[in-house]
Amino acid sequence: MTIRAGEPALRIRDRRDREKAEAALSPIATRSTHSRGRHEPEPVHELLTPFQVDRDRLLFSKAFRRLRNKTQVFPDPPGDHVITRLTHTIHVAQIGRSMAVALGLNESLTEAICLGHDIGHSPFGHVGEDALSPYVEEGDWHHAAHGIRLLNVLEPLNLTWETLDGIRAHTWRIEPAPTTPEGMLCRFADRIAYLTHDLDDAYRHGALSPQDIPTEMFERFGPPDQWVTAMSRAVIDQSAGGGEVSMDPEALSAMTRFRTMMFERVYESPARLREHRWAAGVITRLVEHYIRHPDRVPDGFGLADDPPRVRAVDYVAGFTDRAAISAYETLFGEIPGLQN
Repeated sequence: MTIRAGEPALRIRDRRDREKAEAALSPIATRSTHSRGRHEPEPVHELLTPFQVDRDRLLFSKAFRRLRNKTQVFPDPPGDHVITRLTHTIHVAQIGRSMAVALGLNESLTEAICLGHDIGHSPFGHVGEDALSPYVEEGDWHHAAHGIRLLNVLEPLNLTWETLDGIRAHTWRIEPAPTTPEGMLCRFADRIAYLTHDLDDAYRHGALSPQDIPTEMFERFGPPDQWVTAMSRAVIDQSAGGGEVSMDPEALSAMTRFRTMMFERVYESPARLREHRWAAGVITRLVEHYIRHPDRVPDGFGLADDPPRVRAVDYVAGFTDRAAISAYETLFGEIPGLQN
């Protein structure tokens, strides 16, 4: 692009410029100007759209930083290259953004939802959900619901309704589904990310070999280093042809069979179940301790008038793997079954 004499090389693009650019998005894309807003009204940002503000707030939050030491598959992750909850989240955000750009959906909203989707996870991944469930009235502690509590109550960021809705329903087990197509993209981005990078970790730990992978994965998506692109394209092409976010049936069938195999051979394998037992024991004993000793939950954490059980669950849920292990060993000594 040629710059005319006297014309500035750079200029400020403010929020209004960005909102005008959203007019070129797909008809079903979520426009910033159509947001349902925030729980607490606040002045609009001069330069950023509301969804871009959400993205920045999530990135700079304490809860987001804690994801770096939380389990994806392997507790208290050893080694430099094992996927953590933080690297998983970054992968999800990038996959979601790429699909949003290709489909003309709101890239900033997609990124904000993806960055926040796992922010409510407990230590030790989904094991923590099972261990915390007996201590909540609903009987089912879930990281998505806790993420909303965290973002609204424990570390309130005053995010937009659309971002919170996408975080609330980012997993397929949650109904109703996300209201926005950007929230639906996060569902697919999450599954694409964890199935591909968890396979890499499984190879690294000797839990799987290429011979264990269903043949239709190679037939449909090619070699594993092409799976992210191929799976994303299966979402993009089907969505563009059908007018809503979805994945073509053949690709979805192959991915579902692969996911079933991952649960059988990796996520619920005997080795993982041994890890699950000691991890669940750590969480259970910590929660029981803080229920009996509510004075040991730090001042300023959560709501002062919450019952001891609620404060204990909120406090332990916020631990990283390492913080949970350290707290346990300080209070009770060596963890039975922990392999260092």
